[in-house]
Amino acid sequence: MSLINGTTAINQDPDSKPKPITSWELRTEFSHHDPTVARINNGSFGCCPATIMAAQQRYQLLYLRQPDYFYFHTLKPSILRTRRLIQTLINADNVDEVSIVDNATTAAAIVLQHTTWSFFSSLFQAGDAVLILHYAYGAVKKSVQAYISRAGGHVIEVHLPFPVKSSSEIVCEFQKALQMGKANGRKIRLAIIDHITSMPSVIIPVKELVRMCRDEGVDRIFVDGAHAIGNVEIDVKDIGADFYTSNLHKWMFCPPAVAFLYCKMCDELSDLHHPVVSHEYGNGLAIESSWTGTRDYSPQLVLPEVMEFVSRFDGGIEGIMRRNHETVVEMAQMLVEAWGTELGAPPEMCSSMAMVGMPACLGITSSSDALKLRKHLRECFNVEVPIYYRASVEGEVDPTTGYARISHQVYNVVEDYYRLRDAVNKLVKDGVTCALFYK
Repeated sequence: MSLINGTTAINQDPDSKPKPITSWELRTEFSHHDPTVARINNGSFGCCPATIMAAQQRYQLLYLRQPDYFYFHTLKPSILRTRRLIQTLINADNVDEVSIVDNATTAAAIVLQHTTWSFFSSLFQAGDAVLILHYAYGAVKKSVQAYISRAGGHVIEVHLPFPVKSSSEIVCEFQKALQMGKANGRKIRLAIIDHITSMPSVIIPVKELVRMCRDEGVDRIFVDGAHAIGNVEIDVKDIGADFYTSNLHKWMFCPPAVAFLYCKMCDELSDLHHPVVSHEYGNGLAIESSWTGTRDYSPQLVLPEVMEFVSRFDGGIEGIMRRNHETVVEMAQMLVEAWGTELGAPPEMCSSMAMVGMPACLGITSSSDALKLRKHLRECFNVEVPIYYRASVEGEVDPTTGYARISHQVYNVVEDYYRLRDAVNKLVKDGVTCALFYK
């Protein structure tokens, strides 16, 4: 990257091929990670390579060097460049369908704010329904409560099975919820569907669920793909939803925080606005989102450098996604064999994350237990991994109630997973249960 008139330009030779990244360079890119920690939780906060952090700092310094020039000549063209790259990555028809926001939670607020206005304007009626998965991200569920419930909407949660054996189980439960939502003449105004649920982590058959919503007359469909970009393929035209969001700082190597919101172009959805109102209000969501006041916009500008980074891997981002999936499944199967447990979902429903059953003798009986066990693994074994508590079902014998959500990203090594395996085996051997954490 070079400086031209105080702005940045990407050095691109159309005839040059990216130099394949070496194992030493890969280690250097993530040398800022704590080397003592087995970090198998990329899903929560993502990661950012050193070269991308350096690019971010260059943008930050450009702003601090001459903020007026940066504002008037650099910021918006750079954001537009990012939007065009995202348009290509997700197969959107028009760049105006792509807005850059802080994170998927902000995107959800934009969609839910728009839905709330429909209730207030009497376009929707009190008691009309919004459909959401029971395993939806907690912040999004809170947003539904804050916007929809307060506006008089009826919220229906789709209770999905876990462990899950096949996508048909999810389709079946979703169909039941659609029928329940339409009972007594009620209309379903919005369906919120995760592409990959967070906890427990499962790939949802999103295309099929969107089609079901269309067949049942659901007004609007919002897909929360917070974990999706850089993790699974996204084709917004093929998926067919009205709205789609994903974070670029989780699996796409961008620094925190940056996400996109795709809004399919149509007259009914033209009146979308960013919840933070600033000088660009009324100029369309994409332009409104490009300036919400003085702040650090650098995470939104480095996607071109990210694309250069991923091009150095065999197969680019598609190759990274494929290897992450294959490796996390391999590591998950190694763990279930070592612990005598089971996967929470079949391999084809795992992304770059997998749910691994933990030994029942650990006595995980609540979400509090799961948090304390996670803290114990962090503090005593230097293993960072989220743990999900699943309430047992009546009649189960020695049920698996705790699941570790393991992630795999390019910086992970097999020893990270061996450390988790050995830590849990030691706890089992020593007779440690979660009840001991309260003493």
